Amino acid sequence: MTLYDELVARGLIAQVTNEEEIKKLINEGKATFYIGFDCTADSLTAGHFMALTLMKRLQQAGNKPIALIGGGTTMIGDPSGRTDMRKMLTRETIDYNAACFKKQMERFIEFGEGKARMLNNADWLLNLNYIDFIRDVGPHFSVNNMLRAECYKQRMEKGLSFLEFNYMIMQSYDFYYLFQNYGCNMEFGGDDQWSNMLGGTELIRRKLGKDAHAMTITLLTDSNGNKMGKTAGNAVWLDPAKTTPYEFYQYWRNVGDADVIKCIRMLTFLPLEKIDEMAKWEGSRLNEAKEILAYELTRDVHGEEEAEKAKAASRALFAGGAAADVPTCKVSEADLNDGSIDLISLLVKAGLVPTRSDGRRAIEQGGVTVDGEKVTDVKAVVPAEKLDGEGILLRRGKKNFCRVKK
Repeated sequence: MTLYDELVARGLIAQVTNEEEIKKLINEGKATFYIGFDCTADSLTAGHFMALTLMKRLQQAGNKPIALIGGGTTMIGDPSGRTDMRKMLTRETIDYNAACFKKQMERFIEFGEGKARMLNNADWLLNLNYIDFIRDVGPHFSVNNMLRAECYKQRMEKGLSFLEFNYMIMQSYDFYYLFQNYGCNMEFGGDDQWSNMLGGTELIRRKLGKDAHAMTITLLTDSNGNKMGKTAGNAVWLDPAKTTPYEFYQYWRNVGDADVIKCIRMLTFLPLEKIDEMAKWEGSRLNEAKEILAYELTRDVHGEEEAEKAKAASRALFAGGAAADVPTCKVSEADLNDGSIDLISLLVKAGLVPTRSDGRRAIEQGGVTVDGEKVTDVKAVVPAEKLDGEGILLRRGKKNFCRVKK
């Protein structure tokens, strides 16, 4: 099986502009490709997994990755998948976020001479003269076509700022610049980026002629890679200070039965033959598949030692025991009222429920335990002395735990 065939078999390919040329370049290790990462936070998320594993797979076959940090485009904000405008960040914040990204990427990609590059589009975008840029690039973009792009259509009802309207042109210019200066002939991205990516391919063709078009290859990954890693409205971070290895493991351990094999195919490096066998598993064996998924991804991000600890902690809790690596929440004196704290407040503080009403509902439905004992009284309180030492093990549902102590 060729590398391209494997990508297809793993469910990673959604759309391509020139499949035969892409196959040839990828399979022969001659692709120089880029994936863009806007620096909107100081950590990558589980949603970036697909991009990182794709870069690793392609690099192992001899292809050359470019991790493009969006120092310039982050200052505008991508409207794709958004219902409102992104928060404006300072240059200092963006630079700090970019440095954090590189440390995390180095677990997947080998940077260095003749290997992967990390570039920052601020290096060329921030120095552009706006009038010169618009005169040079603007004529190659049709406003009518841009407004038909999915990334803009979904924002038209609530309002699309002119600032964000420039994003497609900026991203397209990135591809053109990388093609010209680094021999980059391919771009990867989620399917919400399809219009932006086509813009780059078209800009190269228009400015450099149809002969250049054969070398501007746009390859698209399934949007599930961008949607993964979101739970209860919060990101699952790769930074252990934001999402502990145990929490990271638990997120993947708790994926739905219908998604576990798909995630294993797309995100792990397990052989397809083994995954095909796992696809036949049913019933309780799906929990084994979830453990394999959680372990593989936790090891890739946090290392084997942390993955082993997270697996042991998870098994102990599922068996009704306790474990040292469970997320911990500390209660201060200010949280106490007459020497105790009500259980609903503890659930909210521990992050096991988003609101007090959710906490009340969880207790009423019998889904809350304290040290293994079910609590159904919504007025229940926990005395401060129970929070001394190791504190209490608070659980909501079957899979959400937190150790609470002073």
